[in-house]
Parts: sequence; C-alpha cells; structure tokens
Amino acid sequence: MFTTLQGSILIDPFLQGNPVNLVPLEEIDPDVVVITHGHGDHFGNALELEAKGAQLISSVEVIGYATKHGAKNVIGMNIGGTFQSKVGKVKFTPAWHSSSLPDGSYGGMPMGVIIELDGKKIYHSGDTALFSDMGLIGRAGIDLAFVCCGDFYTMGVEDALEAVKLIRPGALVPIHHSTFAAINQDAQAFCDQAEALGIKGYPLKPGETLEF
Repeated sequence: MFTTLQGSILIDPFLQGNPVNLVPLEEIDPDVVVITHGHGDHFGNALELEAKGAQLISSVEVIGYATKHGAKNVIGMNIGGTFQSKVGKVKFTPAWHSSSLPDGSYGGMPMGVIIELDGKKIYHSGDTALFSDMGLIGRAGIDLAFVCCGDFYTMGVEDALEAVKLIRPGALVPIHHSTFAAINQDAQAFCDQAEALGIKGYPLKPGETLEF
C-alpha cells in the first residue's frame, strides 16, 4: 500500500487467504483500491474494502462485477485511460496475461498501472509476460517499478531483468513471487542482478516498508 499526505492506495488487495499476508483485513483501510485484473488473488478483498469506504478503480469488466456485488464507489476504465483520484493519478497500461473473475466470467484485459504520487511515477507491472512496449512505459520516467518475477504464471527473473532494461526505473521492488511454491524465487539475487545494471533493488519481505 502506498501512503502519502493525500491518502493511501492499495493495489490488488489479496489479503484473506494469502499465506504470507501479515496484516488482518480489519486493519487495512485504504482510500483507493486499484485492481489490475480479475483473478481471485488480485481482486481479493476489494468488495470488503469498498464497503469500508475505499474507491475501486479497475477495468470496466472488473468494476461491472464489483457493481453487481453491491459496490458503488467505483471507476471503470480501460488500458490507456487516466483518472485523477483523490490520492494520485492512475493510468492503466497493457499487460500480457489472462483475466477471469471469481465466478469464472470474463475479467477484461489484464493491466499494469502507472500511479503518480507526490511528484513520483510508480509503475506496477501487474501479472505479465515480458513485452517490448515496456520500453514505451519507461519513457514516462518511472521512479519506482514493481516488477513481477515469480515465473510459471508470469515472467521469471531472466525476463524480468530484460523488462528492467526496457523500463529503466530509478529503483525496483520484486513482486508476485514466493507466495506459493510454484513461484518461489530469490528476490535478493534478482535485485543484485538489477543493481549490476545500475538499478537499485528493494527485496521487500511481507510486513516491511519502504520510504521513497
């Protein structure tokens, strides 16, 4: 979760059922929740957080599902779209993955997201394979990139390093790894290799924070 003086933004609120989550749902109260795609380990507890007052921002399809299940404070967008939330600007980017909702229905296109907070541009890759247009995303001037590297369901470390070369962020945080056995990775080794490219890596563990 990103916290600024304007409020807080949480991306992909997979809390309950997450084997590495350390914070109870009752203690999470973001102002904005961004959902990159419909899979259950990303949609997560979006409905419960919206009921507590969070604004949900996602694709039209994901928001349509949320609305059918009672959500009212919602913004449905699409890839390339931008919305100025109360906390920061949200812009969706492409991601190469799949997307279905918890009931099995179509979840729209999967997405990554660029969020502008306090003058910083943060890129969250979402779940994705490597693709060359990450170079275009990098042209936005990314200060901090959250890059998936778990392999099996998304790009692994080797492709994630190629992604980092295209994005050229000021710093990075490895994501979507080591939650389950199939996606176990050595995040520190990934960051070491990224630092050899001149990009600082922060292999955050569950419960750790980063002031940026």
